[in-house]
Amino acid sequence: MEKKSLYHTEIENRAGLNGYVRSLNGGKFEQLTSSPLKAVPGSNPEQLIGAALATCLNATLEAEEKRRGLSHQAVVRVAIDLGRDYQGFQFWLRAQVKLPQVERQTAQEMLAICERRCPVAKLLAGSPNVTVELVDDFSLGEAIK
Repeated sequence: MEKKSLYHTEIENRAGLNGYVRSLNGGKFEQLTSSPLKAVPGSNPEQLIGAALATCLNATLEAEEKRRGLSHQAVVRVAIDLGRDYQGFQFWLRAQVKLPQVERQTAQEMLAICERRCPVAKLLAGSPNVTVELVDDFSLGEAIK
């Protein structure tokens, strides 16, 4: 399939965790960055990747709900943990999805479709560090131990 961009942006970070990340084009985006291990203002990579997955997956679910004539009731929560590995650090992402207005089998079908359509979910697909699950109640409160 030929690549044809529908949207283009460029994001730049010059200061690592102690400064700003911003868009150079494609709309205004500027976010103060900070370390997740320090209690200082700013967002960290864990929050940004979690926000990207939660937002993109929920937007895809919203489109699927609309396609089926349903009101938008999907909720996506993503827990992100940072831990050490043999080469430095790694993330673990656990996404939980609630689709309260449909029966469980229909919700599973909708989620499977949306995981195949959501660009961020596709980007993360196949990683052993990423899980996406349908839930009746959220249970992401504890860190991975």
